[in-house]
Amino acid sequence: MELWVATSNKGKLAEFRALLEGRGVEVHSPAEISIYSSPLENGDSFEANARIKARALKVFKPTEWVIGEDSGLEVAGLDGLPGIHSARYAGERASDAENVAKLLKMLKIRSPNNRAARFRAVMVALSPQGEERIYQGVLNGQIAEQARGQHGFGYDPIFIPETTSDQPEMVNKTLAELPPAIKNRLSHRAQALRQWAEDQQIFEAR
Repeated sequence: MELWVATSNKGKLAEFRALLEGRGVEVHSPAEISIYSSPLENGDSFEANARIKARALKVFKPTEWVIGEDSGLEVAGLDGLPGIHSARYAGERASDAENVAKLLKMLKIRSPNNRAARFRAVMVALSPQGEERIYQGVLNGQIAEQARGQHGFGYDPIFIPETTSDQPEMVNKTLAELPPAIKNRLSHRAQALRQWAEDQQIFEAR
């Protein structure tokens, strides 16, 4: 099976490929289509932007599975920001480090004692027959006081995921401090993709 993912983000593609490795799914990206041009993401929600991406890529791959994904970080102390603006919080061409620095600065100014946050991902999947299906994943946690860790991308160095009593290896660690295999197991994106994979019987339903 071919799965075309409407993203140019190498970190996201790596997560998709890692989760689907050995499952008989070939993950492709728009970078393989020479005439493809990324659409303007002007939706007012994660779902709207994911749909824009999926439909733009579906034009080129009408008989394959296509997934458009949009995700971001929602910080309680910033009234849900940066949200859909996560990738460009510090500017249209901001780097991950610049986005992280701005978020830490704004949180320190506005609400230093409320560090609750969540990562949220929405996927719009278009089947070979053109049917639309929507999948969502959420990962709750806290914002660290400073960036830590070398793994991941985006806001991973400042996001500490919630843990349970059977996850001692994750206590007070940012996503960037966790091995990629652990992050890929619990991430918001992994949750949404796993739902799609279960629907296709690639994974057994939990």
